[in-house]
Amino acid sequence: MNTTAPGFDWNQMRAFLATIEAGSLSAAGRALGLTQPTLSRQIAALEEDLGLLLFERVGRRLNLTDAGRRLAEQARIMGAAADRVAITASSQSQALEGRVRITAVDILAAHVLPPVLQKLYAMAPGIEVEIIASNSIDDLMRREADIAIRHVQPDHADLIARRCRDTEVALYAATSFLEKFGRPTRPGDLSEAPFIGFAPDDSIDQELNKRGIPVTRGNFRWLCVSSLVGLELIRRGLGVGLTFADAADQFPDLERVLPDMESLAAPIWLTVHRELRTSPRMRIVFDLLAEAFGSGTGASREAQENPD
Repeated sequence: MNTTAPGFDWNQMRAFLATIEAGSLSAAGRALGLTQPTLSRQIAALEEDLGLLLFERVGRRLNLTDAGRRLAEQARIMGAAADRVAITASSQSQALEGRVRITAVDILAAHVLPPVLQKLYAMAPGIEVEIIASNSIDDLMRREADIAIRHVQPDHADLIARRCRDTEVALYAATSFLEKFGRPTRPGDLSEAPFIGFAPDDSIDQELNKRGIPVTRGNFRWLCVSSLVGLELIRRGLGVGLTFADAADQFPDLERVLPDMESLAAPIWLTVHRELRTSPRMRIVFDLLAEAFGSGTGASREAQENPD
């Protein structure tokens, strides 16, 4: 009896995993940078090599079979092991060259990171930087990014986090808007103003109410998910909106509304995978980012674990 286990191409298994995670061939193809037909062929080849039907095709949907579900459990273990190998290999590189992937919210990526990248290029021109606009800390654990700039402290044991300064989030409007609407001098002046908000967040009106601004959900005529889009809507004169002062203060066509009002504080956490922290190229990028974002008042996990 032949007891040899069926072989497979890791690229095929990777395609299988991506399809499970993304939920469709088209989404998985985008995540892997492959066309849908190529991904479909890889999964079909995996099924043929293993002699298993992994998916049932119901219309345009793919449903895992029982065999597919069993294989998925082992494939995820293999994928996590492959990620650890990649992290270990990357951390051993001693050259100040190669790629570093930084993930940050889009507005910081667009308006705060560029000066840091200019300084980095002058110091280490061999380092290639990829910017990923995202809010998910899982980017680091899935090895989709190397360093993350986030507004919440990560709680995963494999991540090292440094608390940086708080960044201000304040009310801004375009000068063109204020010339038509009028410049408010007290919170009540904004009761009829159109506001720009963030879907699906329903707490902005409550935060403004705490500061004496009598707005309701009806004031929020424009909603978006992206902070960068929100900034552009404000610049276009569509209304008043909360946005990051680090970005908004760069534009002479924007004015802070009710400048004496207490602003919101958004903490910045700089995060890297523990094993990557020893890589020289990761270290220089991490340290430049830490310098750019300044020191915070809170203790960081890095400071607690590396007191020297």
